[in-house]
Amino acid sequence: MNYQELPLSKEMIQAVEKMGFTQLTEIQQKAIPPMLEGKEVMAKAPTGTGKTCAFGIPMIEQLHAEEKAVQGLVLAPTRELAIQIRDELRQLCQFIPGVRVCVVYGGQSMKTQVEQLKKGAQIVVATPGRMIDHMKHHTIRVNRVSAIVLDEADKMLDMGFYKDVKWILDRCPKQSKLSMFSATTSREVMDISWLYQRDPEEIVVLPVEENKPKITQYSIMSSGRQKIADLIHIIRYYQYKKAMIFCNTKYQTASLCRQLNEYGLPSDCIHGDMVQSARNQVMQKFRAGAVDYLVVTDVAARGIDVENIEAVFNFDLPQENEYYTHRIGRTGRAKHEGVAYTFYSEDERFRLRDIIKYTKSEVTPVTVDGQGKITPIK
Repeated sequence: MNYQELPLSKEMIQAVEKMGFTQLTEIQQKAIPPMLEGKEVMAKAPTGTGKTCAFGIPMIEQLHAEEKAVQGLVLAPTRELAIQIRDELRQLCQFIPGVRVCVVYGGQSMKTQVEQLKKGAQIVVATPGRMIDHMKHHTIRVNRVSAIVLDEADKMLDMGFYKDVKWILDRCPKQSKLSMFSATTSREVMDISWLYQRDPEEIVVLPVEENKPKITQYSIMSSGRQKIADLIHIIRYYQYKKAMIFCNTKYQTASLCRQLNEYGLPSDCIHGDMVQSARNQVMQKFRAGAVDYLVVTDVAARGIDVENIEAVFNFDLPQENEYYTHRIGRTGRAKHEGVAYTFYSEDERFRLRDIIKYTKSEVTPVTVDGQGKITPIK
């Protein structure tokens, strides 16, 4: 099914075509028609399946552009995801005059956000805590909100935002439509649905084979200076132009980032001690291609979603088994193939075995020659 078959405005068709979209993903096929009809949706779908367009298109199509009041509200668990949603929604409404999308999140000054909001915004994307701040200060009024979306609802409620989400929903108009998108249907998600949704359309998108990321996984026994040399050689030999490199400490991220730059590989890093404005600048450079390699810790990487990452490197073994899946899942998205390399020392071989067993991963042990070419160990 393509976008031309949907009852969309010519401005929306123009926007999706400019964004390079022609065919709808499964979640878009199932969610957009009922939401355009004003129905609520309870959608369970894997990440990376086009959920932002699935809820963004109906929300924008039902706006009254001449009204400057907030009409659409999207709640997201992390500031990075909120920014990403804001960016995509702005692309969707780029040809609709007068429609503005604002994002509010913790870590940025309220004053800066208030200045943006004063210009008028029909859609607000927010993290729950900062949304409450604005509502209490009357800098965001929700009395005209007609559509609400909880994105990554399971993650948001699992992170402890249950009471915050309820507080916000309790103050929105009773007639507003609530739709929820999540990867799993947790008890908290079901509770919110039962309390606030009215006969929602239930949608399930299974992680079918074609939606599963195609990630080739390798492990390399290497440590110390040799590990850095192997990393640099692999990047150069296979000419990776966009990669994420995971370390376990902020010191290691900064140190490795500095060494990569010294070897002529344009890199930057994100770790937990950085202020939000600095993180945003790094992400803008990475998305724009001003830097090719992003060195991160697991905590700092939460919510980061960047397209077309060719390779992921586990420079340090993840401290939690689940982190392995989260790390390598940054590549191989949207039907692109990806590759993941995991470095480990001789002392860590049993730890790696535990990770592989826990995550049910297929990992090929390889050696690296002086040029960076890998060879499977038979």
